[in-house]
Order: sequence, then structure tokens, then C-alpha cells
Amino acid sequence: MPIYDYQCSSCGYKTEVMRKVSEASTTVCPECHKDTFQKQVSAPNFQLNGTGWYATDFKGGGSAAAKKTEESAPAAACATGCACH
Repeated sequence: MPIYDYQCSSCGYKTEVMRKVSEASTTVCPECHKDTFQKQVSAPNFQLNGTGWYATDFKGGGSAAAKKTEESAPAAACATGCACH
């Protein structure tokens, strides 16, 4: 469920609100109870975990498993003119 930043344009109250994407936006400020509570534009904050992502597998030139396979493969097993060695 996404977390949205909200701010009241009347009293200046700011908070984060966890809402379903399908749920309607709230407009009533929980502090001053005026209809001036608005969703703010903010940068998403998330991190991709697991294998197959840039930071874990490709940032350093490939995954550790792929490097190990490349290092252990004999050069003679490749066809003439291959680009892997």
C-alpha cells in the first residue's frame, strides 16, 4: 500500500497517509477540519531486492555466479572468434 504526503493549505499541517491506490483521496484536514488537505508531489522511496537487479548483479560487471562460470570455462570450449574471452 503506498504512502502519500499530505499538507493542509489552511493550517500547514503535514503528514504521511497510507492509502490504497483505488481509495479516494482525503481532503479534510485532521487538525483544522477544513476541506484544504491536499496530496503533495513527492519522490518514491523503494529498494529492489533479490537477484536480477542492477545493484546486486550488474553494477560490478555481472553477478558472482556468472563471473565464476566464466572464469571456470576453458577457452578451448569456445568457437574461434568468440567474444567471451
